[in-house]
Amino acid sequence: MEIFPEYICKVRNKLSVFINLIYNKHIMSDLNNLYDAVLTGNLNLAVSTTQEAIAEGIAPQEIINGYMIKAMEEMGARFESGKAFVPNLLMAARAMKGSLDLLKPLLKGDTSASMGKVVIGTVKGDLHDIGKNLVASMMEGCGFEVINLGVDVSSDKFVEAVKEHNADIICMSALLTTTMNYMKEVVAAVEAAGLKDKVKIMVGGAPLSHSFASQIGADGYSDNANSAVQKAKELMSVNLN
Repeated sequence: MEIFPEYICKVRNKLSVFINLIYNKHIMSDLNNLYDAVLTGNLNLAVSTTQEAIAEGIAPQEIINGYMIKAMEEMGARFESGKAFVPNLLMAARAMKGSLDLLKPLLKGDTSASMGKVVIGTVKGDLHDIGKNLVASMMEGCGFEVINLGVDVSSDKFVEAVKEHNADIICMSALLTTTMNYMKEVVAAVEAAGLKDKVKIMVGGAPLSHSFASQIGADGYSDNANSAVQKAKELMSVNLN
């Protein structure tokens, strides 16, 4: 008679394992919808799937690292290979941001949630922000904490933001030949503030080049949003080493 309870216990354990497998498969299927939503730029699906995942108690970092970042990385790879274009990047970034806005309140105080802090802005005298905002969205979608200072940003504002947020990287954008030289003033201000060894400086924009970046003392240059993310990751690995 003692065998029967033992048999019941074994059946119950196997049933529990089976139910967990089915449940986990269901969750994975739902989160795959999030991956697809970000990749295809489906904002509504991205938001609704994220809301369901939060309600089911899935860890925000699992949602971000396992699905959102991977989707943005895939979009970046497609852009690099010519299989996706700027509108696709913008739509993916928009969908990602919709999900990220829901997750941000759950990440407060979690220092492991960020790959690094980035202060980004279009330099003083320049009001163009489409490219800069795309870079900001891509970086945020790939795990960076982004402080977007907007347009017409002075050297003092860049320095203040670095100090206030303890930033790892400054990203400067300029679309005009008449404003790109102001980047040199920002680099000089960072050096004068004694921050040059604490923060990396990246620049980008239509009239810029690798040689210009080197001439003004910047640490990196990128000509598109995806390469900006890759360069930022590279600079962060240097910082950590």
